[in-house]
Amino acid sequence: MTDLYISKEGYKKLKNDLAKLNRQKIEIAQEIGEAMEQGDLKENAGYTAAKEKQALVLERIAETETKLQSAKITDELKIDKNTARIGATVTMVDADSKETHVYTLVSSDEADPLEGKISIDSPMAQGLLGAKKLANVKIKLPNAERIFRVTEIEYK
Repeated sequence: MTDLYISKEGYKKLKNDLAKLNRQKIEIAQEIGEAMEQGDLKENAGYTAAKEKQALVLERIAETETKLQSAKITDELKIDKNTARIGATVTMVDADSKETHVYTLVSSDEADPLEGKISIDSPMAQGLLGAKKLANVKIKLPNAERIFRVTEIEYK
């Protein structure tokens, strides 16, 4: 089992997801019970659909439980706070356009580019990992190679 590095916020989200899935499991069990009361299960579409839904929910529960068991909360790790690592919020300036960008480096499970959370597996994050404040980093992106100046590294 490999470690999953995740923020406290991401860990809480996984716990909430697990609770929802467990509630769904109970609801589906009730659906199956009601469908069974209708008689012949071979021709019972409601029963078949509920069993398929149950299998998917049970699979997601197992996956979520595995993630929670292997989770290492990044907020609690002893890491060099002057270096960009998972959990860091990095502020940087594009050398060409002079635009400022702010990204938080997170696990792939927590990635949400619209919120500025990028997966550490993405090309941008890969280029930032290990960078220090005030360093210039050359990052190979899918459409071009860019240079950025890291102006701030924060761990919130």
